[in-house]
Amino acid sequence: MVFLPLDISETQGLYMPMKPKTQNYSKLELLAPAGSLQSFFAAVESGADAVFCGLKTFSARAKAKNFTMEELVGLAGYAHKLNKKIYVALNTLVKEDELSELISVLSELEYLGVDGLIIQDLGLYRVAHKYFPKIPLHASTQMVIHNLAGVKILEKMGFERVVLARELSLAEISYISENSNLEIEHFIHGALCYSLSGHCLFSSYIDGRSGNRGRCIQPCRRRYHHDNDSGFYFSTSDLSAIELIPNLASAGVMSLKIEGRMKSPEYVAAVVSAYRTVIDAGPGDEKNAVKRAKEQLETAMGRKSTSGFLHGPGSAEILMPARKGGIGRIIGRVERLHGDTVSFKTSGRIQIGDRLRIQPGNDRAGQGFTVRTLFLKNKSSSVAEKDSFVSITLPKIITKGRVSVGDLVFMLVSGQSFTMSEEACLRKIKTAPVPARSINLCIQCNEADSIFTVMADCNGNEVVKVYPVDMVPANRSPLKKETLLKIFSQTGHPELVLENLKAKDLPSVVIKPSRLKEIRRDFYAMLDGILKKRHRKDANQRLCVVQSDLCVPGNLQNKPASSQLYIVTDQQDDLHVVKDHPDLKFIFPLRTEFLEAALKVPLSLGEEKKRLFWDLPSVIFDDEWSNLQQLVDRAVVEGFSGFRFNNLSHFELVRSVRDGYFIAGPWLYALNSQAIDAIEELGGRCFSLSIEDDRENLSSLLQGKTLGKQLVTVYSPVDLFTSRIALPVEEKNGVFLKNDRGEKLHLTVNRGLTITQADKAFSLIGLISELQEMGCCNFVLDLRGTGLATPGGQEIMMAYAEDRTIPGTILLNYEKGLI
Repeated sequence: MVFLPLDISETQGLYMPMKPKTQNYSKLELLAPAGSLQSFFAAVESGADAVFCGLKTFSARAKAKNFTMEELVGLAGYAHKLNKKIYVALNTLVKEDELSELISVLSELEYLGVDGLIIQDLGLYRVAHKYFPKIPLHASTQMVIHNLAGVKILEKMGFERVVLARELSLAEISYISENSNLEIEHFIHGALCYSLSGHCLFSSYIDGRSGNRGRCIQPCRRRYHHDNDSGFYFSTSDLSAIELIPNLASAGVMSLKIEGRMKSPEYVAAVVSAYRTVIDAGPGDEKNAVKRAKEQLETAMGRKSTSGFLHGPGSAEILMPARKGGIGRIIGRVERLHGDTVSFKTSGRIQIGDRLRIQPGNDRAGQGFTVRTLFLKNKSSSVAEKDSFVSITLPKIITKGRVSVGDLVFMLVSGQSFTMSEEACLRKIKTAPVPARSINLCIQCNEADSIFTVMADCNGNEVVKVYPVDMVPANRSPLKKETLLKIFSQTGHPELVLENLKAKDLPSVVIKPSRLKEIRRDFYAMLDGILKKRHRKDANQRLCVVQSDLCVPGNLQNKPASSQLYIVTDQQDDLHVVKDHPDLKFIFPLRTEFLEAALKVPLSLGEEKKRLFWDLPSVIFDDEWSNLQQLVDRAVVEGFSGFRFNNLSHFELVRSVRDGYFIAGPWLYALNSQAIDAIEELGGRCFSLSIEDDRENLSSLLQGKTLGKQLVTVYSPVDLFTSRIALPVEEKNGVFLKNDRGEKLHLTVNRGLTITQADKAFSLIGLISELQEMGCCNFVLDLRGTGLATPGGQEIMMAYAEDRTIPGTILLNYEKGLI
């Protein structure tokens, strides 16, 4: 077990910086999204300093076009030629059977020399950090890093950069930056989520398409009903921090990130150009630059803008419940529909290249498209002015039953701001330089034996070859180093770059240039072949080592003979039944009132306190840190040593615990064995498998090398998401909402956070024997809101004992599969 003691100044109240950082404004990085080839070129040609993109696999924007590895080679070469950086987002949760493919991807990315890898999964972290150390690691916002302790843990783990949670204020960001050494990246523009990123199961709950795996179907943008009213209660405005760039820089943010890998090239070009205008503004021109930038942003029409949480929670109008979550400005309503052509009267100017969206009147999502053809009175035109009756041909994918008369037409991006075709983009990246390998040459000439020796060193790989040559004594212009440098600089292989050439004690001879060029061609061809062969050999050897680490089998013979049952409860009355159930372990929320009540029971220092674990809140902002730390310390003094973690920052909270027993909770996602190993190396003893997981993946984990250490939740309320946004409607006992299918959601507030729960509980009760056959021996009943001592709790216990299905519950993705 490895503990990570951190030097963090405890604070009472708000943030007390250790030492201020000086921010070099000229080194601010403008980071742009690239979900397609065209978006990549729109970004770099509009002023982005760096681009982040995804591959066809392991991307949190699976619906974006994304890139093949071959395309990424071209993108990296093109970016590096312009002294720009390229980051690859592999920021999804990884299943056990995907680890092998992941290893191959990491091997290629390391060889390619990408400038950073954006990740969420702790298993991916472990594999990359342990076996591919040359890849710089960036912690995705999906890791829910929202306090100083979380950043400090990342430093210890070897990360170079953190993308902080979007829910932080400028004061909170500044406090983190001033007391840490990690590079700070923060979103400055684009879509906001109602939930903290990485803390949402909503899309997965709806149909198994997990936002944690890049397949969010955005149910938060849909309409919901409250009593006799309806609205888009989870639909947020778009973030725009165009006026806060100096504040963000002063707060220590060094990378300003634009969201939008799903957005069009026109959008990317317009937004990047606007932020570039402000960043590059000269002294005295700041206000005018912001004004010009806002005018540019108006051409990239979005939802209503907000500064998000940057001025503090609740300081900006983030929710927009009166309006559907689609972006854009209404410019018309479909009046005619003929084949693939729609016709309507436009309330604004439209031109070829604009991005529009047809929005159905029901609750289904609309789909954007670029205007390629435009007709006025059956005549082709490039532009239509306001109040014109226009006809536009739509892509066939949009018109297949998706468009009806009466549907609204939205303007998304106005102006033909980027027109490079995909074919032109492909041609450009094909001419981009490939990753270079520096060559150091040493050349020797032996006049007596007429031998010309070439020795090369490339990253520790040494290659030598001897060539016979005809040497003629020189009457004038003998062979010189400059001559050799001129010839051997032309390697003929784009990835081979001559960095240095040594040629000592050259004899006074002449060698035909044609012979020297023959030697050059032969030697570099041989060198290229040897280096590629060695690279493949090294890569295969390393892959075998990694694979052997992954494939350590479990042994079902060694699993414990009996099952252990854990009860999660938030009912104080259950403290009085701990003594009555020596066969159970209990997990209570770590709150002052619970700790005080536990001390009054009282529990013995022996087995009873060892069977009680304190659940740490998954979200702890820095102004809450000191109070929670005091609670942890007091619990330890009183003889408790068991805690359940739900965030990386929790490893700091238990720094005073010796011989502690730490359970990794469900928000420390463990969908693969490497994630379990990573948590164990940080100090975890047992690991909660996710209720989001499916039968096949659970089976793989339960029979793996960590057999007996996994906890499987078999009953639980479903926390769909956690938000720092206030309730949309104020009611004493929370808010109940319904969707168009009549399904209920319950919203409550806890410690300033809005928790949204599904109406139906998750349950695998009825499948206990199946799970036991897989290898499961630790089960969890999450009875929050019910409690063990109540009739409802006792009924769930009886169903568990009898392995009897509980009516009205759901399996989530267990049978249908996690996509």
